[in-house]
Amino acid sequence: MTRVVILAGGFGTRLSEETKIIPKPMVEIGGMPIIRHIMKIYSHYGFNDFIVCLGYKGDVIKKYFTDYFLSASDVTFDLKNNTVTYDNSKAEPWKITLVDTGLKTMTGGRIKRLKERLGSEPFFVAYGDCVSDVDINELLKFHKKKKAEATLTSVIPDGRFGVLDIKEGMVTEFREKQPSDVGWINGGFMVLEPSVLDRIDNDDVMLEVGPLGKIAEEGKLAAYQHKGFWKCMDTLKDKTDLEKMWEEGPKWKIWKD
Repeated sequence: MTRVVILAGGFGTRLSEETKIIPKPMVEIGGMPIIRHIMKIYSHYGFNDFIVCLGYKGDVIKKYFTDYFLSASDVTFDLKNNTVTYDNSKAEPWKITLVDTGLKTMTGGRIKRLKERLGSEPFFVAYGDCVSDVDINELLKFHKKKKAEATLTSVIPDGRFGVLDIKEGMVTEFREKQPSDVGWINGGFMVLEPSVLDRIDNDDVMLEVGPLGKIAEEGKLAAYQHKGFWKCMDTLKDKTDLEKMWEEGPKWKIWKD
């Protein structure tokens, strides 16, 4: 079974307006934490076994899922026998393992701490703040076809700043930045072979800088080029943009309620 690892332990300092109180994966879009949006994307393709790497304010995430399961079920409290029975649960068919991977642990170190839980099969890795309409099944097929050690989903992000066309020191045109003005970047939604874990020495290793860089040098890093929707919630403006998209009909909502 292909498991889904979600990185949810960072401090989210660029979204401090929200993350002073809650971890970034718990910031809500359309009344639902973004981490549940991400899980629903994977679940749409049949991947329902999640491991969430906790760090900063991880207790908030634990409490959310505890309360969520309770609120989505009928509950019988047998005080005499000291038992609790849950019936008619309306919760998603997910298995969620919440693991404390350290407060200041880097992305590679967080995944390394899961080694005993991940087994010998390839696994997904998702950032806890990005949504997309990427086809997860096609991503996994691509990874296997390329026989890669690691595969990332490459995307072309929306431009954040205006672009200046300059000639001889003078501005000839001022325009909004277009996707064609930037190159492909790592959009997350990765597939990793277990061997990647052996490349991570300690908690201080960043997955993106260390292991993936070395794998790329060896010609074992694949890039699944996704030209559809992708957006990362880095700032308050990103959150506002995603909220507006949700109201208008979000392109990443591939699941049915």
